[in-house]
Amino acid sequence: MKNIRLYQNKVFKVGGEAVLDKEAQHHLLKVLRFPIGSMITLFNGDGYDYVAKIVSVKRACKVEVNTKKENNSESSLDLTLAQGIAKGEKMDLLIQKAVELGVNRIIPLQTERCVVRLKGEKIAKRIEHWQKIAHHACAQSGRAVIVEVDTQKTLSELLSVKAPNGFVLHHQATNKLSDIKPTSIATILIGPEGGLSDQEIELANGAGFQSILLGKRVLRTETASLVAIANMQLLWGS
Repeated sequence: MKNIRLYQNKVFKVGGEAVLDKEAQHHLLKVLRFPIGSMITLFNGDGYDYVAKIVSVKRACKVEVNTKKENNSESSLDLTLAQGIAKGEKMDLLIQKAVELGVNRIIPLQTERCVVRLKGEKIAKRIEHWQKIAHHACAQSGRAVIVEVDTQKTLSELLSVKAPNGFVLHHQATNKLSDIKPTSIATILIGPEGGLSDQEIELANGAGFQSILLGKRVLRTETASLVAIANMQLLWGS
């Protein structure tokens, strides 16, 4: 039977029981049709995997936690992605793949050239949507921590808090990632479609963000983000 991992916002105790949330119940019982006695893996973001057995499906799906095991899948690089909000499914893809590649937090940014303009209730709904994508990506990629999708920020709000080892992608930069001294914590700033404006680059540089070049070719925002993260993990992380 398929080995499945599920995120649950619950505290687990070996030998104890837990009731799964409605989304997990539907997925296990209606989509995958797991019977009583099936074994699943649960995580809640505390760094451990919990192996549990389905013991009841009456009214709710109840599991018994059998074992607890430390999960050592995290990178040694503490990486924050500050991403200019991209259109439509591009942002969904960005968040999913960034989580799979090992980022620790994601900050959606409203910048000059963002086509998407979120206001009011739409912001909260979109953040909730992106957070759910991050949860599923953590489960799929074997991570036992939760990657937080922060609330939408402006560039000024981001830069008002000093980020250790901040980097910003810029096609006119001279330094490459391979030229940078290895670090264990970093923030990468990437613009939306159309990139960051010259003024935004200047603001980032003034706040201590170092401009870096990924290569000679111009990349789409979703490509640039994932290439940058993968290279940073290769050079400085796992």
